[in-house]
Amino acid sequence: MVTSNIKDIICSDIHKVWETVLAIDKYSAWRSDLSKTEILNQMHFIEYTKQGYSTEFTITTVEPYKRWEFDMENSNMKGHWIGIFTSKGNKTQIDFTECVTAKKIIMRPFVKSYLRKQQAQFVMDLKKILEK
Repeated sequence: MVTSNIKDIICSDIHKVWETVLAIDKYSAWRSDLSKTEILNQMHFIEYTKQGYSTEFTITTVEPYKRWEFDMENSNMKGHWIGIFTSKGNKTQIDFTECVTAKKIIMRPFVKSYLRKQQAQFVMDLKKILEK
């Protein structure tokens, strides 16, 4: 299992950050890596990359304005994501951790760098939409 973590400060209040991150149906409007999302029910959704590759998500924990967790799985990996949100006045500290296991041996050497790239892109896109 590979673990990757990213922490950053978003120049926006915690309510706006939380609502943006949890508005799954609006991801394709600001996430540069996705073509669409599909909400299956209150606890399950699917993200589709611009290339049409899908990842399924199952929400496991929701503590409003504090913590959001989910399990994720696609044909290449299986894992868990933890998002911790901390108010810093009119800014928000985010602390996102992903723990992933590659399903294919050939993918294992690339998982850590892939996770870091994905996390950095998510945070960059999030800042772009919230700090404009």
